[in-house]
Amino acid sequence: MEINDRGGGKIMKLSISVIILTYNEEKNIERCLKSICDWVEDIFIVDSFSTDKTLDISKKYTSNIVRHNFENQAVQLNWALENLPIQTKWIMRLDSDEYVLRELNEELLDILPKVGSDVTGLYIKRRVFFLNKWIKHGGYYPTWLLRIWRKGKGYCEQRWMDEHIKINEGKTVFLKNDIVDDNKNNLHWWIGKHNSYATREAIDLLNIEYNFFGRDRVMSKFFGGQEKRKRWIKEKFYVKTPLFFRPFFYFLHRYFLKFGFLDGKEGLIWHVLQGFWYRFLVDAKIYELKQEALKKNIGLREIIQDLYNIKL
Repeated sequence: MEINDRGGGKIMKLSISVIILTYNEEKNIERCLKSICDWVEDIFIVDSFSTDKTLDISKKYTSNIVRHNFENQAVQLNWALENLPIQTKWIMRLDSDEYVLRELNEELLDILPKVGSDVTGLYIKRRVFFLNKWIKHGGYYPTWLLRIWRKGKGYCEQRWMDEHIKINEGKTVFLKNDIVDDNKNNLHWWIGKHNSYATREAIDLLNIEYNFFGRDRVMSKFFGGQEKRKRWIKEKFYVKTPLFFRPFFYFLHRYFLKFGFLDGKEGLIWHVLQGFWYRFLVDAKIYELKQEALKKNIGLREIIQDLYNIKL
C-alpha cells in the first residue's frame, strides 16, 4: 500500500485493481476515473474499439488499456480476468457511467485491511440517477451488487443480461456506502441502448425457459440475498407469466406497490420506460423469435443467430 497526499492529508492506496469496460464513454469516463485514481493500485480499461475520446481521457489516469472485441458483458469481463496482468489482492468491477462516493472510498480504506482471509467478496449499494434525479423508490434502492472480490475467487456468470459476479468460496460482507450510476447521455441514446439490452434480455429469458445453450449462474433462492431472491422470482414466476401481460403487472408493482410514484416526474418517466416499455419490448422480441422459429421450422438458437447475427 502506498501513501499519497490528498487535500493536505494522507491516504493509503489499496491493493485493488479496478476493471472498467468501455465503448464511447467520453461523457462519463473521467468522472469514474477521478473517483478511484488516488486510492486504488491499478486501473484496467478494456475498450471495445471506441471512436470518441474515451481512450484519450483514460490515458491521463492509467496506461493499462487494452482493446478487445465485445460479445457481451460476461464474456468481456471474464476475458479480462483471464488475460489482464492483475497483481493485486482484490479486484473491483466498475461501469464507466458509475463513480465511487467519497464515503465508500473512506469505508474501504478503513475496512479492507481488516477483513479476515475467509472473506472473499464485498457487496456495495448502487444509487441510480435518471434525468439528474435519484431513483429511490420502485424497488431500485438499495440495489446490492457484489463488486469487489479477492483475486482468483470470483468470475462473472455466463448470462446475456443481468449478469453477476459469482464467488467460488468464502464469505461476503455488505458495505454501508454507495456507488452512483448516473449516465450523462440523453434519452435518444438511452432508448437505443435499451433496445440492445432488450435483445439480450429476450435471449436470456428464452434460455431460462428452454435452456438451449446452458447456463452458469448465481443460484436463485427466495430466502437468499437480494440478487438470489430477484433471480428466483424471475425464474419461477416472471418467465411463466404470459407475454405482454407481465410488463403491466411489473410496472404496477413497481410504481404503486413499491411507491415509484414518489420519485416525481423523472421517476414517472423512468418507471414507465424501464419498468414497462423496456419489458414490453423484450416480450415483443421473444414473440418475434418464436414466430420466426415456427415459420421457418428451425430451433430458437438458430433463429436468434439468423435474426440478430449473434453467435451463441
